[in-house]
Amino acid sequence: MKQQPDPLWQDIRAEVEMFSRQEPTLASFFHASILCHESLESALTYTLAQILGNPTVSNLSIRRVIAEVLSGGEAGGDPAKSDISRKMRMDIRAYRERDPACEYFSMPLLYFKGFHALQVQRIGHYLWSHGRRAMALHLQSLCSESFGVDIHPGARIGGGIMIDHATGVVIGETAVVEDDVSMLHGVTLGGSGNASGDRHPKIRTGVLLSTGVRVLGNIEVGEGAKVGAGSLVLEAVAPHTTVAGVPARQVGVPREASPALEMDQRINGAGS
Repeated sequence: MKQQPDPLWQDIRAEVEMFSRQEPTLASFFHASILCHESLESALTYTLAQILGNPTVSNLSIRRVIAEVLSGGEAGGDPAKSDISRKMRMDIRAYRERDPACEYFSMPLLYFKGFHALQVQRIGHYLWSHGRRAMALHLQSLCSESFGVDIHPGARIGGGIMIDHATGVVIGETAVVEDDVSMLHGVTLGGSGNASGDRHPKIRTGVLLSTGVRVLGNIEVGEGAKVGAGSLVLEAVAPHTTVAGVPARQVGVPREASPALEMDQRINGAGS
């Protein structure tokens, strides 16, 4: 079956062709990372393997694992693999739309470790869900070492996620992050003790988790909520509320229906 055109991939290639003309010193990097590939999936596979490869597990071995997971994303393929490709594209668009430092669609793929860590987790989650837990945990470990981001492969993460800067982000095994969530560096979605089972937070659509937020335990942060920088959240957060503090308490109501899309971290009481 003939593949349908991929407008996002076409935009990325056009951007990188321009970069290559503007900065010939990096032409070989741009060619190897983007221009010699036929698809976004192929380019992502190459990029992640180059970063994660090491003397113990070569980049070629890691590339084969990632390529195996990402293959079959076209119509008629494995729906779970198609879902990874769909969410990856949502993530790229989220970075371009929400991060003022992201001027091009190609930048997350080339440079942003938050985006890279998310895609490693998506691949790890597929492996985790298909009985390859040793490899999933190994990828998690490599991701933590390479990016300073530790996301368990068991976590369920939606599409359109933007993790800005990303350093120090930790997301536990039973956490759920729905679509169109934004978070900044130093965010923790962790447990509140040593109990097993469902023990991590559930972050609903449109939530903004500001810098240094800790959400601990099997609690829900409701749709469209905003959590102020440095807050410690130990109790459920109602939808469309603003909370802040240690421990976090309601301090207002976001002016936005979806704070994740606006990325406004100011806390100004009602209407913040």
